[in-house]
Amino acid sequence: MDMHTVVVGTSGTTAEDVIAVARAGARVELSAAAVDALAAAREIVEALAAKPEPVYGVSTGFGALASRHISPELRAQLQRNIVRSHAAGMGPRVEREVVRALMFLRLKTVASGHTGVRPEVAQTMADVLNAGITPVVHEYGSLGCSGDLAPLSHCALTLMGEGDAEGPDGVVRPAGELLAAHGIAPVELREKEGLALLNGTDGMLGMLVMALADLKNLYTSADITAALSLEALLGTDKVLAPELHAIRPHPGQGASADNMLRVLAGSGLTGHHQDDSPRVQDAYSVRCAPQVNGAGRDTLAYAAVVAERELASAVDNPVVLRDGRVESNGNFHGAPVAYVLDFLAIVAADLGSISERRTDRLLDKNRSHGLPPFLADDAGVDSGLMIAQYTQAALVSEMKRLAVPASADSIPSSAMQEDHVSMGWSAARKLRTAVTNLARIVAVEMYAATRAVELRAAQGLTPAPASLAAIEALRAAGVEGPGPDRFLAPDLAGADAFVREGKLVAAVEPVTGPLA
Repeated sequence: MDMHTVVVGTSGTTAEDVIAVARAGARVELSAAAVDALAAAREIVEALAAKPEPVYGVSTGFGALASRHISPELRAQLQRNIVRSHAAGMGPRVEREVVRALMFLRLKTVASGHTGVRPEVAQTMADVLNAGITPVVHEYGSLGCSGDLAPLSHCALTLMGEGDAEGPDGVVRPAGELLAAHGIAPVELREKEGLALLNGTDGMLGMLVMALADLKNLYTSADITAALSLEALLGTDKVLAPELHAIRPHPGQGASADNMLRVLAGSGLTGHHQDDSPRVQDAYSVRCAPQVNGAGRDTLAYAAVVAERELASAVDNPVVLRDGRVESNGNFHGAPVAYVLDFLAIVAADLGSISERRTDRLLDKNRSHGLPPFLADDAGVDSGLMIAQYTQAALVSEMKRLAVPASADSIPSSAMQEDHVSMGWSAARKLRTAVTNLARIVAVEMYAATRAVELRAAQGLTPAPASLAAIEALRAAGVEGPGPDRFLAPDLAGADAFVREGKLVAAVEPVTGPLA
């Protein structure tokens, strides 16, 4: 298989494939087995559609209207109408990568052969992705149950040649025009196909997969930054000893401690207490960094298990079983995904909180053990990183608000037929904001910690080789170096990009070896 092509089969997909399609624009192909499974399931649906007995989703209405039997001549109209009526999203546009993940994951379920969709509909989905056409999807409209209904409906509209979509040139145009420009024929939906395109957890799952990838980078970056702060504060690295973490064997805690110990290897700063009364212990934000970071890592590991299970799932209602039955079910409920999305927002908020506490300690001359106030070049003439910490504190405050779980809420809908919902889409949307904020928070600490390490070097102490590598890479990336005017306009945007794009991890790993 070409490295730029993702083949969709009958048994689900991987997180790596989701990210390749969503972020890197990888091409999508249907496997021969998927095409065969699609055709076999469609035969079952068409056989049921020909019978006089009503079958939910095939020859009936939907939701609270499921009791109505739909005559054959109205069924194509029914499928069109469900897409049109459900495409009722409002608010700002959702990001392109989220929409591509949403579409790809819906295709993953369709290709499983459990939905009853024709092969040509699945192929059109792949063609739209490959053409770089991105439906306009809106922020609000999903309750995370019965699928991400409004978001998926806006995607299905595009397949029908209706609504608006963004072309590969970034210009929003009528979807019909974009399909025609790329030689793609709009689909004419038949029995069950409209419902099958709408009924899944694909949006919240796509956002979970991407958040996990981003948080993995941020947690490694946070370990590095915590080590830099410990070094700059002349803390002790004895608390990172493997034997101490072995007696509380949480895997994430051990991994974070090991990361920090690797970064601090060869440091001449750790343990140099310059107080009149030497410290026996460092503050919790320094000493307990592996415990806090590690607990977050373990939460990521659990969330990854949930994502892996969901990526292997076929989420639809009703579903076509291999024995020919078409059965209603509740697999569309987003609770498993919603819970971990909320849990990740909680641990991200706590990681941001402990990072901000270390930054504040670096800037306070009464607690920084010999560093200048606010790490200023000339305290009083300039304010150093005083307001950078304000910005960080504002972000932390918002992170705490974003940590309030969406999945604890439920608003009944569909005339009380859908009387308990997951709110998983909302959990995913706020997690995306939390991940962005966390990158900025860690970047501010990194900016302060590298400045403080440089000041220690000016005092005649020897930083760890990994710390020097991080500082050198920062400069190479164009983030301003020390000097009289450095903190008149702190380069926080450059620092944010340095952390968010994984450059911090890439800078230190040649010295430390691979980090967890």
